[in-house]
Amino acid sequence: MTRIVADISVSVDGFVTGPDPGPDNALGTCGEALHTWAFSGDPDDRRVLREGTARSGAVVLGRRLFDLVDGPNGWDDKTGYGAGEVGKPAFVVVTSSPPESVRLTDLDWTFVTTGLSDAVATARELAEAASSDSGKELDVVLMGGGAAIGSALDAGLVDTLSLHLAPVVLGAGTPLFTGGAPRILAQRSVTPTSTATHLTYDVL
Repeated sequence: MTRIVADISVSVDGFVTGPDPGPDNALGTCGEALHTWAFSGDPDDRRVLREGTARSGAVVLGRRLFDLVDGPNGWDDKTGYGAGEVGKPAFVVVTSSPPESVRLTDLDWTFVTTGLSDAVATARELAEAASSDSGKELDVVLMGGGAAIGSALDAGLVDTLSLHLAPVVLGAGTPLFTGGAPRILAQRSVTPTSTATHLTYDVL
């Protein structure tokens, strides 16, 4: 069965960007420290990244995050999905209106204008088709931003929460959680490295 996995890097004080994120500074001040692990040579960091990329049948992201990754200072061959790991899953963007053009034309983009639940349903169909083609079970990965993951948790759409806890205190920025209904989690794995603590939880 296709799982819905929310996967995001977060600071010790709960932020997914540093202060003052914007088009020219997507991760905010010091926000790049959240993703040091993704470019680390540590074998455990590489394994976590490789396994996460390999399991991605389709990826859901919000419009603000799309505008950053598709913008002029966004993804390239070195900093794209999976940070250089092989894999180009389908991408589903939750938006009120599709963009007029896309810079990253080598990726498969679908724009859903009818809300997060429909975007996840669309991604599930794409992941199931990719699973059938590949012969292995693939997941839907919610990569953010923080608001999209928080909304998905509130809506009961998430099966697994995967946090990459970076050893940094940002003080301000975009919070991962801003309220919502309580959720009980069951801790499934903990992998500590020098650049992050990788935490996986089942959402009960």
